[in-house]
Amino acid sequence: MMPDQGWCVFWLGHASFLLCGAGKRVLIDPVFSDYCAPYPFHFPGLKRRVAPPIALRDLPPIDLILLTHTHYDHCDLPTLRHFPLNTAVIVAEGHRAWLEKQGFTAVRELPWWQSLEIDGLRITSTPAQHFTARSLLDRNRGHWCGWSIEGAGQKLWHTGDSGYCEVFVEIGARLGPFDLSMIPIGAYAPRWFMKAMHMNPEEAVRVFRETRTQRAIAMHWGTFSLTDEPLGEPPLLLSTALAASGMSPESFVTGAVGQCWQTSEK
Repeated sequence: MMPDQGWCVFWLGHASFLLCGAGKRVLIDPVFSDYCAPYPFHFPGLKRRVAPPIALRDLPPIDLILLTHTHYDHCDLPTLRHFPLNTAVIVAEGHRAWLEKQGFTAVRELPWWQSLEIDGLRITSTPAQHFTARSLLDRNRGHWCGWSIEGAGQKLWHTGDSGYCEVFVEIGARLGPFDLSMIPIGAYAPRWFMKAMHMNPEEAVRVFRETRTQRAIAMHWGTFSLTDEPLGEPPLLLSTALAASGMSPESFVTGAVGQCWQTSEK
């Protein structure tokens, strides 16, 4: 699973990824639960539609966990509690104290644009347009972000959740180009309500170009039915948007849950 060069990038469903490279294994927004909700029986529509491609107990040892924000479809406490409490966790600004209350002892938080070096990796928090909450009483008490990961001669980027906004041009200028990005394409309908927080496939293609991404994996679709569009619609609209932009379909792909993509060292 650990490549000799570059990275292996495994899509675990929705916005969850396992990155293997630079001698490290990094999990981003791991969610292995059957529901992405606090009270599953009250939210039957939020049941997982596609099983995780691997059981939690079968994951290899994890060196680092990155959390973009604390929505239930990105921050799943039952999943996190599977790992040793001293596992290194990096989270968006404002969530460290909450995670420490859950028992985690090696939590660091990063404001937008700030970076840290950890075991040969450079991790940078990137801005996004979204919100965060665990209940009706704690909305936006912390921040949200994407993650730039530099190591093994490559730059990877996980967008996190975001509506389209002008900051993507700045991300591309300051941190790009990215060798491989993980960009959301789903949970966009109805647009009058979701536009501010989730991009649609056409906007995702725009983000691809503005961040100077070389290759991208589509995420945030096909696992949970969070919004009104059909579960299989986002890849179809992505294909249309790529064609309209004159881009190769191989440059921005939709894969199967469990699929792996490999980058090569420059």
